[in-house]
Amino acid sequence: MKHGQSISVNFIGDKKSQELNKQFRDKDYPTDVLSFNYDGRGVEGQDPNLLGEVFVNLEQAKRQAKDFENTVEEEVSELSAHGILHVLGVHHEGDDH
Repeated sequence: MKHGQSISVNFIGDKKSQELNKQFRDKDYPTDVLSFNYDGRGVEGQDPNLLGEVFVNLEQAKRQAKDFENTVEEEVSELSAHGILHVLGVHHEGDDH
């Protein structure tokens, strides 16, 4: 990551999450977090220093927070961090990337 690059974190709901998941992963259901790494390619019409984007589904975060014994704030933080790590190239076994 070079100086001046940024990562955008966006908060969305089930509908937008499902749309993005279907469009980019061919999975027709909402998910908790999606991340996109632009690998320096940039996206037309966006800041060329944008390294990537993270989309956190707040509705799903609220539903699953209890399952992980988290507050909603903790769950959103964990999902945001998870997505940011993916943008930076950190993956773990079992991830679709």
